[in-house]
Amino acid sequence: MIKMLAIEILASNMKLTDPKIKGLKAGVKRYIEWDDGLSGLGVRVSPTGKRSFVFMYRFQGTSRMMTLGTYPRLTLADARYKASQAREKVSKEIDPGLEQIEKRIAEGKAYTIKNLVDEYLEKHARQKKKSWREDERILEKDIVSNWGRKKAKSITRREVVVLLDEIKERARVRGGTGIQANRTLALIRKMFNFGVARSIIETSPCVSIEYPVKENRRDRVLSESEVRKLWIRLDQAKMSEGTKLALKLMLVTIQRKGEIAGIELADLDLHLKWWTLPKQKSKNNLPHRVPLTSMALKIVKEAKALAGKSKWLFPSARGEGHLTVQAVDRAVRNNRAVFEIDHFTPHDLRRSGASHSTSAGISRFLIKKILNHVDQDITGVYDLHSYDREKRQALETWERKLKSILTGEPSGKVIPLKR
Repeated sequence: MIKMLAIEILASNMKLTDPKIKGLKAGVKRYIEWDDGLSGLGVRVSPTGKRSFVFMYRFQGTSRMMTLGTYPRLTLADARYKASQAREKVSKEIDPGLEQIEKRIAEGKAYTIKNLVDEYLEKHARQKKKSWREDERILEKDIVSNWGRKKAKSITRREVVVLLDEIKERARVRGGTGIQANRTLALIRKMFNFGVARSIIETSPCVSIEYPVKENRRDRVLSESEVRKLWIRLDQAKMSEGTKLALKLMLVTIQRKGEIAGIELADLDLHLKWWTLPKQKSKNNLPHRVPLTSMALKIVKEAKALAGKSKWLFPSARGEGHLTVQAVDRAVRNNRAVFEIDHFTPHDLRRSGASHSTSAGISRFLIKKILNHVDQDITGVYDLHSYDREKRQALETWERKLKSILTGEPSGKVIPLKR
């Protein structure tokens, strides 16, 4: 800050050294010891003993003073360097004190991490990601809580690495794999890149940071005996009835966990036996129609009875929203001892259903249609046939196979489906 000389009591000049600075005694009033009286550099000593480097200069005929930093955080060598930089600016008709004040004002207005998070969620996540609520949860839990008041541009790569290590260790203590650390890195990397693109920050602190946990491609498929054990023991599991039904419906329809959890009653036609997933709700932005077989229809009706007046088929027990994917994951994780099945995740049910369906004679082409995977083949771009009839026939074949798995009785002759 610019200071008027009248408020200072000047002491005799001396060549500043570290021992001399450390030996300066506090007085009744603050005073300044100058560095040999020639450079404009001095040490101001307050009545409390605080020592700060100052630089005195003349600009446009007026004596001015600016504070360079506090000793010993700012070393004597660095103070001399900063004083020389300030002298050079004065020689170029630039007021270093005013420039310092303007910089501090700009710093005060600079984006905090909380500001960046809010803008990322508002301008990007909520508009472009169906999973924006998960982004919001992660950012609030681990980013805003740790860095919220920090300037976005001040975050270092080291701080990112340390935070990821903490998330990984937290998971280890709880018996997890630490994959959440990878998810957090992917999210904040996207957020900081968003900040760079919008000129909020110059560079991202996530550059060249590797994922902290090695991930193996999931290929877990529950065997027929495991599918049977899971189905039976779901009745004994300590989780909500709605979650049990959601897991069963996931296996019966072979649909995505998040899309099952977020089914709205308005998307269901129980008379015509269809679940229509609008493109706004599907992962790949493609509309999707799922046939409701007899097993699926029975599960849906049970869930609807439990849902009461909610617009959701699987309402959340903690608010007005729907069942979350995190709640489904947690329910499975907390009941591993009940299931007595080698480690699996809810997503593995979808893979298991698809795998057992192909063994029942359903073509991979129709499995792709049932799973609502994007067709990368150039002909797929022009093929607008819905395949509703074929999908229903395929899921009915899978239902017969599933019933045979659950009862241990043969499902009868399975006729392979052709495209």
